[in-house]
Amino acid sequence: MINYDDNRDFYRMMINSQVTVTIIDDEVNSTILAVCRDLSATGMAIEMPHPLELGTAVRVHVDAANNSISALDVKGKVVRSSQESDECYLLGINISEID
Repeated sequence: MINYDDNRDFYRMMINSQVTVTIIDDEVNSTILAVCRDLSATGMAIEMPHPLELGTAVRVHVDAANNSISALDVKGKVVRSSQESDECYLLGINISEID
């Protein structure tokens, strides 16, 4: 675990891994491929090609890197969204449930 910021309650792991984001709030449960930049016990930062509204409920699936660990499935809400470039938005997800 790296990049601990004194203002945070938990360490953040830099993972830069592809994830699947499912938007729970829409009728069709849209799925988007994204990249998880970092992960902590209560949140994650995700890069995606377009923004989501604050408060949007999402499910995020992170595949396991190998067979010795389990995949990660979490539910949460978008609490931050900022534009990094023309086709890159950084979303902050507050994790409410780990499956």
